[in-house]
Amino acid sequence: MNIVNNNHNNIKNEQHPFHMVNTSPWPIMTSMSLLSLVLSFISFFNYFEMGSLHFIISLYIFCFYLFRWFSDIIIESTFEGYHTFKVQQGVRLGMCLFITSEIMFFFSFFWAFFHCSLSPSFGIGCVWPPFGIISLDPWGLPLWNTIILLSSGVTITVAHKSILTGERSMTTKGLIATIFYGFIFTIIQAYEYNVASFSINDGIVGSLFFVLTGFHGIHVLVGSIFLIVCLYRQINYHFTRHQHIGLECGIWYWHFVDVVWLFLFIVVYIWNA
Repeated sequence: MNIVNNNHNNIKNEQHPFHMVNTSPWPIMTSMSLLSLVLSFISFFNYFEMGSLHFIISLYIFCFYLFRWFSDIIIESTFEGYHTFKVQQGVRLGMCLFITSEIMFFFSFFWAFFHCSLSPSFGIGCVWPPFGIISLDPWGLPLWNTIILLSSGVTITVAHKSILTGERSMTTKGLIATIFYGFIFTIIQAYEYNVASFSINDGIVGSLFFVLTGFHGIHVLVGSIFLIVCLYRQINYHFTRHQHIGLECGIWYWHFVDVVWLFLFIVVYIWNA
């Protein structure tokens, strides 16, 4: 009780709406673990000795540091009340900039795809797709995945509208449905990789296809984990009608994943076929 009263007094005595965070070891530790994760990823793909073990350990440490860092942020916002309206504006701006950086990330791969497909080089026979590459049927599994992701966009929008109107049960159901769609999408994409007639080693087509769809699949998986955390917080009454910035960022991220898939489906599947 004394700790709660002290926090309340500290907030009341502040002369500005910003949150002056305490010294935290998690940002630098997360950065170091991320560097280790990248190096272990390279060693794993180059078949270095103990490369796979190094990758698993680095991934575990990276996730642990992220968990501790985000846990501190949740405590500061939900239980200590440091996330004022001004702080929430900054979080929203940060999320917008992050999504913008992700758009630039995918834009670079789309640029490479259009460059290779619209002006195929002599090395691949000046045709696209090169001889021997059988494109995937866009009206099979890719169409089903498109329907699933569009459905998830509807359910996450229902969850967003429900949290704004205070309908807790509909918010929870919308999150559960979206997470379910996300995992179904991931399972179908993994099956599609197994039945594809080409692999990532089959020239520029294989590289671009698996890099584009693979990175998108990773984003779907990350978004699903993001929403699972939001679902846990929703069940434990962390969100209200007026303060649900964590859920809002997760919803924005999921809509971004949906839009990227639409571009992928149109360009990589339909147009490429």
